[in-house]
Amino acid sequence: MNRLLSRKFRFLTFMCIVLLAYVHGYNLKNPYLAPFSSVKESLTFTTFFEYLVANGLLRFRIPILFMISGYLYVLYDNQPYGTRIAKRFRTLLLPYLLWSALALLFTFLLQQLPYTARIVETAHIDQLGDNRPYTEIGWGGIIWRWLLNPTAYQLWFILVLFVYNLIYPFIRWILLRYAWIWLSITGFLWFTFFNLGFIEGQGLFFFSLGAWFKLHNKSIEKPPRWYSEGIAWILFIGLCVIKTFLAFELEGDTMPTFVILSIIYNLSVLCGIVAVWYSTDRLSALAMNNPLFRRATGYSFFLYGMHIPLLPYAMTAVMGIGAAFPLYRITAYLLLPAAVMALCLLCGWLLKRLWPDGYALIAGGRGL
Repeated sequence: MNRLLSRKFRFLTFMCIVLLAYVHGYNLKNPYLAPFSSVKESLTFTTFFEYLVANGLLRFRIPILFMISGYLYVLYDNQPYGTRIAKRFRTLLLPYLLWSALALLFTFLLQQLPYTARIVETAHIDQLGDNRPYTEIGWGGIIWRWLLNPTAYQLWFILVLFVYNLIYPFIRWILLRYAWIWLSITGFLWFTFFNLGFIEGQGLFFFSLGAWFKLHNKSIEKPPRWYSEGIAWILFIGLCVIKTFLAFELEGDTMPTFVILSIIYNLSVLCGIVAVWYSTDRLSALAMNNPLFRRATGYSFFLYGMHIPLLPYAMTAVMGIGAAFPLYRITAYLLLPAAVMALCLLCGWLLKRLWPDGYALIAGGRGL
């Protein structure tokens, strides 16, 4: 892999993780925005903008991260399977367990004071839907959350990616022999939102697609002849805007709404991937030539691990005290995710400076 492509991967990885804060940092009344979610509140500039950004314009990120992961994993095909899995245990699974434990500990500490306990209860971020104090849930519930349903819910990506690394020999075998059959099947699973625990359509399809590009030496640097940057961006933004309007207008929790929003969502994601990938060469080169930005990219994994559950708890607290101020919702959405990411970056820098071994452990050896 050449230097320009490597820098582009690093740039996109960092930006996808930073923008993740604006996917998780909305303050709509929906506690969880699925791709096909409708909005259960009035259409205003604030609600429209937050849904458009959080559940439309920024949804290209996870597919791109899976594609980059699949592409990069092929580069180490010369290493023995056991060596690769041992390395992925250190770089993925061990940090997953550490960040999951820290999120549980942070939440438990907040539950010890009446004010912060109400914030935790109001935030409703527990993946199992049980917002009782951990002292009532018991050790069984805590261990279940630590291992499989983390309070830091963004960690699902790490766990799923580790599983795809485990089954990579099969993925590689089938991509070398029956690529179009495999990509068609996994593409269908993605398009229908298939999810069976550790095997889910989005990750499996885009990880496989990234691996396919590298295994078959397909160029990902120059856009194909049919590509038009203007049309790609018009389609991407236009589909996101249409989906956002429909999310407010269509009746919620019905099959027609699910089908319509899902189809538009998937089409917008594809357009977004193409538009972002082929339009960021100059931007990534400019950013990566900046020493400060280049240093910041080394903290990508730390930002990813720390921002949840800090961000939803902070947003819940701000919403509780900001109602007296004009435009408090849109202001909080624009500023708070950036502030939380800046705090995470500062914490990562301090930890790396004061305890390098601890930083290496929790970041999986990245950014050293």
